[in-house]
Amino acid sequence: MTMQEAQSASGIQAPERRRFAIAIPLLVFVALVVLFAIGLTRNPREIPSPLIGKPVPQFSLPPVQGRSFGLSDKDLKGQVSVVNVFASWCIPCRQEHPLIQRLAREVPVHGLNYKDQPQDAARWLDELGDPYTRTGADLDGRVGIDWGVYGVPETFVIDRDGRIVYKQIGPIPPQVLEEKLLPLIRNLKRNEDGGR
Repeated sequence: MTMQEAQSASGIQAPERRRFAIAIPLLVFVALVVLFAIGLTRNPREIPSPLIGKPVPQFSLPPVQGRSFGLSDKDLKGQVSVVNVFASWCIPCRQEHPLIQRLAREVPVHGLNYKDQPQDAARWLDELGDPYTRTGADLDGRVGIDWGVYGVPETFVIDRDGRIVYKQIGPIPPQVLEEKLLPLIRNLKRNEDGGR
C-alpha cells in the first residue's frame, strides 16, 4: 500500500491534517485567552468562601497574652459579631487597625491572632489599642486553616446563629467598611432585634 493509498484509506488528506493540527492549538490558545480575560475582571479580594452560610468551625483558643478572654465558637453565637484575623508582623493589619476600631463601635469585634509570638501580639495591641472584645491566640495557625484563612488580615461577619455571612480578604478599605460591612451588620442587627 502506497502512502497515498494509506491517506485515502484513513479518510483524511494531508492538507486537511495540517489544518486540523493548526486548529487544535489555536482553539486551545483562544480558550486560554478568554479565561485569562475573565480572570482579570474579577476582584481577588472577593474569592468566594465555601464557609459562607455555614456555622463557624469548632475551636477554642486561649487569649492573647495579657488579655482576659479567649475565643471559641461558642462565643460567636447569640449576637452579630465580627472576627478579624490579625498579626503583629502584618503591615496591612497595622494600616487596617483604625477601621477595626471604628467597626468595634458598632458591633463586637473578636481578634484571631494568627501565627504570632505572644509577647509581640500583646505589645502590638498595647501600642495601637485593643478594639477586641475577645482574642484567640492561634499560635500554630490550625484554627486559621479551619476558617479558610489565605493570609492576614481577613475579616468575617458572623450572624447571631454563629454562621459566617461575609468574608473580606485583605485589609478593609474605608469604602467597603462604609458601603458594605456597616450596612450588612446593621441589617443583621435589625433582624436580630426583630426588625425594630
